[in-house]
Formats: sequence, structure tokens, C-alpha cells
Amino acid sequence: MSKYVAGQDAAGNRSANGAGESGNTAGRKPDLARWQARLDALRAEHHVPAASLAVLVDGTVHELASGVLHRGTGVEATTDSVFQMGSIAKLYTAALIMRLAESGRLALDAPVVDVLPEFSVADPEATRTITTRQLLSHTSGLTCDFTYDGGRGDDCLAEYVRAAKDVALDCPPGTAVSYSSVGHNVLGRIVEVLTGKVWDEALKDLLLTPLGVTHTMTLPEEALRYRAAMGHLGAAGQDPDPAPSWDLMPRSAGPYGRVIASAGDLARFARMHLSGGLAQDGTRVLSEETVALMQRRVVDSPDKWTVSADGWGLGWTLYDWDGIQGYGHDGASIGQYGYLRVVPSAGVAIALLTNGGGARELYAALYRELLAELAGVTMPQPFAPSARPPAVDFAPLVGTYRREGVVITVTERGGAWHLRYEFVNGMRDFSPPLEIDLVAVTETVFAGTGVGAAFSEGYMPVIFSTLQDGTGCVYIGMRCGPKITPDAPGRVEERAGR
Repeated sequence: MSKYVAGQDAAGNRSANGAGESGNTAGRKPDLARWQARLDALRAEHHVPAASLAVLVDGTVHELASGVLHRGTGVEATTDSVFQMGSIAKLYTAALIMRLAESGRLALDAPVVDVLPEFSVADPEATRTITTRQLLSHTSGLTCDFTYDGGRGDDCLAEYVRAAKDVALDCPPGTAVSYSSVGHNVLGRIVEVLTGKVWDEALKDLLLTPLGVTHTMTLPEEALRYRAAMGHLGAAGQDPDPAPSWDLMPRSAGPYGRVIASAGDLARFARMHLSGGLAQDGTRVLSEETVALMQRRVVDSPDKWTVSADGWGLGWTLYDWDGIQGYGHDGASIGQYGYLRVVPSAGVAIALLTNGGGARELYAALYRELLAELAGVTMPQPFAPSARPPAVDFAPLVGTYRREGVVITVTERGGAWHLRYEFVNGMRDFSPPLEIDLVAVTETVFAGTGVGAAFSEGYMPVIFSTLQDGTGCVYIGMRCGPKITPDAPGRVEERAGR
């Protein structure tokens, strides 16, 4: 089943700095019939129930859809179908924060406690110093996986921030990048305090309405007005079944994890950034300076594989494809997965939303072809060890690492390397411990085996690095876990949240 919509949107105004210029895509309208057939074939090959694809070329959004939104009902996916986008929601929260900053209502480098006096973390000094800029760039040290259901009321974010009081840090602020959902919920609460509106309402008034998008929302009851995708779960290489629930996230997860949209609306959000902050009708949503600032690299990423991140800006994941710069974000919820890639030099953005199966494999195959043809981008090959792994001195890496809710133990067993990933404290019931064998890719990068199909080719990237103070750390899932060392017991206790 398939459907495509061609050229629904005229190009908006271009920015003076060249962002959004058509570049080498001028006159290269995508062959929609060919790409529809390719989407259909790849979707079926990778057992993805439905996929919606939007391609922005030279200011025009082209939309395709394939498959069914729910394998139990057989409802067909169309280009106006909406999907949960998971962490892509962080981009929308970041844009809200930047709009407040450019209006003078928020200083990015001022401590968060200046706006939220109730904000605190386990380290009193960090509480006093963590800034909004650090939250936006994932350099605050705040952990990712703290969850709290603050209910369905308009006070859910206030309750979340209250519940997160004294949460332990993954690493000291400003010493490393560590992916943080907690940080973006704090940003959402900042939006509420400064606007006097709940986050959902502020998003509509300050971003969605000026953008002119009609298929973007935040609440399940709003999604019911549209053809909404159901997530699917199942074993790799098989057709998945509908998930047991449409959504497991509480309302308080909105700023970091729940914006629901069509692929076309996601591409229109990207077009605003390519156009220097202008909506299609010329409405100024963000200033050119703000848009450029969001795309400027704040920090490099040691883990360049989990979400393909070479670095982070303010909200955006940043990519470097052999010298061609790009930005975007990935997202996941229960059985739904989204991918956004933007190539400013080519004026190209690609948005893919899916509802289960081998979504990552579909994304990798489809984007490798689309980005090469439309933007001259060569995407990296799938993450995996070489046939002849390099010899590595593993001894300096052996030890125990810890971040909030997780203990990571790295050992050597008879010449082989092993990692145990154990959930503790508030996350102890999340999953049994993971036992992972490590195969060297480089001296500090390893491929974890035996962890399923959540990662490319079944390999999990495990990256060893150091904090700015020289403390060793390990990255798994873009989360930073510092090494527990016997000569710094006080700091270990702080990091462990004891």
C-alpha cells in the first residue's frame, strides 16, 4: 500500500547567509514514483509495518507513505498520518527556549536556579552552576533515564522537577557530553515559568501556529483526530505485532519525548531552520542569528555511532559526512522510530517516521541512497568490527564505571573482553543485567555483541573516553559513565547518588 504527494509547498524566503539555498539540488526534483517503489520495497524487506517519508528539496516538501498503521486493523498509512517521534521532541523544546532567549527573557549562560529556584541536583555546586546552555547541549551532567509520572494535570512538569530534586549526575557539569532527557524536561519547565503557559500550550502558540503546521500535536486525545500510527514490537527479521499500549510515557515526558506529527510537518519544521528562521508564509519564527547559533558545535561526541552524532549544538545533533556538515535528530517511543537529517549546503531535509520492525535498517538503506543522490553525502558504513580486530592493551580499561541507575563492570576473561551492564537503585527492575562481549574496533572503541537488533547489525557501540579532569569514562547509548577510582571516594559517592 502506498501513496505519495508531490510538491505541496512553495519555497519560502531564503536567509541571507545562504542556509536553505538550493545549491546542487537545483532542478533535481526527486523521482517520486521511483522513491515510492524503493520505500515500499525496503519497508517490506525490513518488516516495517508503515513508513512515512518527507523529502525537502529546493524549498518544496514531497511526501510519501507506505504500509499499514496497525497490523491488527489494516488501516493504510497516508501522507497525513501522524507518528510518535520520541526524542525528536527535544528539538521543539530547544526551539522554544531559543525563542525566549532571543526575546531577552532568558540568559543562556545564567544558572538555571535563577529561573527555577526549586531546581537542584545531588551536587550543591552543580545546582548553583548548571546553565540553560548546558541543558541544551547535553553537557549539564544530568542523567537521562529518570522517569516520573506527574499525572495528567497541568502541573505535571512542575511535579517532575520536584521529584527529580537531588537526582545524581552522570558526570560533573561541563566535563563531557552525556545525553539527558531530564535536562530537556527542566527546559520545558523553564518555558512554563517564563510564559505562564503549560508547555503544550506554549509550543502551539510560540512555534506550531507561527509555523503553520496542522498535523503536529502533543496529547493522545489530539492524535485521535488523525490517522495515528500504532507501534509494533517483535523479534528481528519477522513481522512485528501491535504493541500492548499506544504510549507508555506520562504527560510529563512531553518536552523530551512526545511530539506527534506527520513526516511532512517535521520536514516543515526543518525548512524553517534552513530558511533562516522563516515559516513558509514569511512569518519570522526565529532570528537568523538564533538559527545559526543552534547549529554551531558546542561539544564533540566521543560516541559517533549510537545516534550518528559527531557533535552537539543547541538542541541539534551535528553530523560531519566527510566534510559535508549536517544536523538532525533521532527519536524512539514504544515501537515507533523517527529520523531527521538536514544538509544545509544542499537545501535538503529528509524526515522518516516508522512504526516498528527493522526501522533502523530501513533508515540506513534509504538515507544512504537519498542523501547521496540529493546532497552528495556518503553516509558511514554500519558500525561493526573488522574481520581482523586490532590488538589492544585492555588493562587500562578494566574496572567499574557508574552513572545514575547503572553499574558497568569491564573485565578480561581468558584473553577475551567482557562488559556487564547492570541496572541498580530506581532502575533495578528495568531489565536483567546485560552480559556483553567486546570486540575491538579501535583502541578505545568496541563493538558489543549479543545485545539484539536495537543496534546496527546487532553490535552495540561501547566507547571509552575521559572527562576534562582526566577521569576515565565509558559511553553506552550516548550516556557517560565515569570510572570509579579508589583515589576519589568522595566523588564516587556523589556520582553514585549515595
